[in-house]
Amino acid sequence: MRTLNFPTAFGLVTLSGCLWFLSVTPFDLAPLAWIASVPMLLAIDRTPSYRRALFLGWWAGVVESGGGFYWLIDVQQRFAEFPWIAAAAVFFAFCAARALIFLVFTAIVCAIRRWRPLPMALLAPLAMVCGEILVPQIFPCGQWISQAWQPLVIQISEFTGAYGVTALLMMVNGALFDLLRDKASARVPAACALGVLVACLAFGALRMKQVDAQMAQAPKLSIGLVQPNVGYSVSGTDSREEILRQLHGLQTQSERLQKAGAQLILWSEGAYPIAMERDRDTDYPEGSLAMIRRGFDIPSIIGAVTLTANDDAYNSALLLDEKGRFTGRYDKVELLAFGEYVPGVQTFPWLRKLLPDGAGRFTPGAGPALLNFKAKSGMSWQLAPVICYEDILQDYLSGVGRLHPNLLVNLTSDSWFGADTEPYEHLALSVFASVELRTSMVRAVNSGISALVDANGRVVVKTYADDPYRHPRPADGVLVTAPMMAASHTVFDLVGNSFAYLCALAALILAGRAGFMLRRNKA
Repeated sequence: MRTLNFPTAFGLVTLSGCLWFLSVTPFDLAPLAWIASVPMLLAIDRTPSYRRALFLGWWAGVVESGGGFYWLIDVQQRFAEFPWIAAAAVFFAFCAARALIFLVFTAIVCAIRRWRPLPMALLAPLAMVCGEILVPQIFPCGQWISQAWQPLVIQISEFTGAYGVTALLMMVNGALFDLLRDKASARVPAACALGVLVACLAFGALRMKQVDAQMAQAPKLSIGLVQPNVGYSVSGTDSREEILRQLHGLQTQSERLQKAGAQLILWSEGAYPIAMERDRDTDYPEGSLAMIRRGFDIPSIIGAVTLTANDDAYNSALLLDEKGRFTGRYDKVELLAFGEYVPGVQTFPWLRKLLPDGAGRFTPGAGPALLNFKAKSGMSWQLAPVICYEDILQDYLSGVGRLHPNLLVNLTSDSWFGADTEPYEHLALSVFASVELRTSMVRAVNSGISALVDANGRVVVKTYADDPYRHPRPADGVLVTAPMMAASHTVFDLVGNSFAYLCALAALILAGRAGFMLRRNKA
């Protein structure tokens, strides 16, 4: 095997990292994902030093993370008031940690191929899924995000979860590497990979046709998604005038959407600008400035901070019926680290100094829940609220799926992260939930992108992303029509991420066997 010098290998893994982030929104060069890992595979396979190969694989992950999460530098400067150099240092640490996915991948692949040259078409999907499922992430994401706008590809998520898309991508990358390395020995693995790819795409086409037919026959619900376009505040420092202005914007858009035909109004995460007592059972009276349903009188789901008598705060979604009674509540379960809670803050209180005022004060909810909404037609809808990034957490979503909702309802605030990249990435990651549960999703997002995603994972209607801190816009909203999908019973509902864990188990068994045999041979 011809070895590569370090500069050449370093250039190849850097190229792979660039191809990966260019395949993802907002660049949206999705076809690049099918070849993105080939340069990296050539580099690590032709690097004789195991340690150097590990560094090269890790570096590819650093580059990929840097191109995908560059917006974190601006977030730190704006909201944590970090100087540029400190923000860059924290950002590099973030990228270095996230690149452990690629380090795990490289460690497994190189260990196994130093023992036995198994086809990369087999090893690459097992190893990459292993890295994605085992390495913790603050912002969960995988190679699967690159195919978010390719509905034919992502339909396998109904069985495998989103990790199946990563496996499919890496199988093709591995097969291409095998062909480049040794065409004769790679024919059978490459043919198998081609057969799997064709079968997955054929399934996608057939399944989408079936689901389209179900959606066409399903009862419909008109929903008004209100996008307030305000900066999210956890500190409670907004002035009285600002609170009233925000509330008026929400109410004006709700009134407009009701007149346009909405049967249900949806406000975004934390949109109601006043903390609310948890034991409240009705809307505030007409004479109160805190009244929610002023100017409209249809059922609504609002995002609000709710407080106990002991001032324990919850990030909640509240359902009000047509009479203004609170008939359901869901409390966010999966809190965002360093935003809604601070890991280790009791041990290291100084961590609070690194965060905006008021951050890290929330209490997690008990678990997934349904809100029972009865439309004027008499049809009862089982709505599954997911708040913020719960719509992308694979293990959590499988628990939501086991409740068999008719519709996913996502309340989000992405206003901290700017308008250029993160709102598009969040939307891209969220479409997989609709396929996994075969349930449409409506998203009301504080500053966009609000959207309707159908049960095939297609974005049917979407708004725009706004940066309310730099380019404030008035409150807005959009009317969407969502189909009632029959309570789903998908494979993903039943087994969750079992596919990913089986891939990880297989990869670790092969790597362990390889390590044992290599040590025995040395002895």
